[in-house]
Amino acid sequence: MQTVMPILLVSILMTDVVTDIRAMRIPNWLTFPAMIAGLAGHGAAGGADGLLFSLAGLGLGAALMLLPFLAGVMGAGDVKLMGAAGAFLGAQGVFGAFIWTSFAGGAYALGVLLFHLPQLRAVGRALHTSFTTMLVTGEMTYTPATGGKALPRLCYGVAIAAGTVTSMYFSGALDAVFSGIMAIR
Repeated sequence: MQTVMPILLVSILMTDVVTDIRAMRIPNWLTFPAMIAGLAGHGAAGGADGLLFSLAGLGLGAALMLLPFLAGVMGAGDVKLMGAAGAFLGAQGVFGAFIWTSFAGGAYALGVLLFHLPQLRAVGRALHTSFTTMLVTGEMTYTPATGGKALPRLCYGVAIAAGTVTSMYFSGALDAVFSGIMAIR
């Protein structure tokens, strides 16, 4: 069980990356079974204590993503995916995964912005025009960016996967996976 749970979580996260990039959404057919697998695996291995461990992680994982979801910057699939990761990692593990996910999300967003520099410049010019208009007239207006495409939406499931796997690596959760792979060879 010590090797199966990390392998299953990494498999779920890799599936998430593919589906999120292709469809720009994280489907329920992935997140809900993942939550159940985490709860069932820890419940089977640790009884009531294992189930509570998993429930605490699921709840904290979802709660950490709830505020960004309510602010409209995150989708419901992202909330459910972090909850599913919490069902596997427990509360302490999902908190570490959330921190690494935040770093990965920031780096990912910066990379997307740099890749789409012309659109970013158009938005910057529009903000500059709006700010200048406000200073001159005293009116708060926004002049939308013109002459280009809008900045792309982020597939935050990619950042969740990267942050969670990074957290698992640094916490030693992947050690059992690597030793299991080496034993097969």
